[in-house]
Amino acid sequence: MSGESDEHERTMAFCEIALGQIKALRHPATPRNYEIWYSYATGYHPSLNQKINETLSQTGTLTDADLDSIYETYLAPNRLTDRIDTVGSKVMGEIEQVMAMIDAAAGSASSYTESLAGMSEKIGASDREGLRAIVEGLVATAKEMEESNHKLEERLSASKQEINELQVNLEAVRTESLTDPLTQLANRKFFDSTLDEAIGIARDSNEPLALMMTDIDHFKKFNDTFGHLTGDQVLRLVAMSVKQNVKGQDTAARYGGEEFAVILPNTALRSAITVADHIRRAVMTKELMKRSTGEHLGRVTISIGVAALQPGDTAAMLIDRADACLYAAKRNGRNRVICEADPEVTPDEAMQVA
Repeated sequence: MSGESDEHERTMAFCEIALGQIKALRHPATPRNYEIWYSYATGYHPSLNQKINETLSQTGTLTDADLDSIYETYLAPNRLTDRIDTVGSKVMGEIEQVMAMIDAAAGSASSYTESLAGMSEKIGASDREGLRAIVEGLVATAKEMEESNHKLEERLSASKQEINELQVNLEAVRTESLTDPLTQLANRKFFDSTLDEAIGIARDSNEPLALMMTDIDHFKKFNDTFGHLTGDQVLRLVAMSVKQNVKGQDTAARYGGEEFAVILPNTALRSAITVADHIRRAVMTKELMKRSTGEHLGRVTISIGVAALQPGDTAAMLIDRADACLYAAKRNGRNRVICEADPEVTPDEAMQVA
């Protein structure tokens, strides 16, 4: 795990890039503009970077309207909430229309019943011509009901399809709100809620639970030497290796910066160490290459700490112990897996992350 000084230097580098872009394009140094360019510098929103790059290549600048649009589309805090509210309103509107159609159909059926009752009373005292008129009236009423039911069936079918599409849209919005945009792993919000749930399940079922904390070795060096786009490539490479080496019930998340976490339900400490070492080996076998030039940039390594749920643990306590193991792995040479049972994890090291 990088120290506070490394994190300070890394974030200050993002600040300098953001301010440099504001100065170069002569944008007002407003909080909104700074947030846009800081996000651009980190690369955590690839679609935002793509939009900015496309606009700059076409016009050579970004207007205030462009910045407004970019902020509202990619960064506005209420963007996902607004989308959820919009889709929810559409679902409710669709349901209200369906209910109105059902009420109308019920009214038609009631009128049809009343018409039949009226005809029945007339049949007893009717002559031949009157009977024919009654029958024709019944046929006409039945035809109207058939047409009404056919229209209702078509509208209900269309509404069902619309509601299904809206449900898919809602699920997409929900997934977006819980996914890290750069790595496509779960984000910190999803990790926190999933860990709390996993701890509850493990206690109720008396099953083991392990937590893995992972950090990229010398990540700042990659950023400083090759630039932030290469740093993003490193993050994606590690994320892909993590994702490929966990099971369906496991949850892999970007914990923050260059640190990742994996929740391993129903997994004992020894098995979790095996998974962690598979991930470590998978990462170190991949060679990093600069896409624009084909230049080989070397290999990436990671350090991993593993801890298992103990009686009385809170989520914070479990994270702290896994973090202590990660700190020990970094202190003892990096590119290794250390668990809480290993002698490298000392009480003093555990206190440094508590």
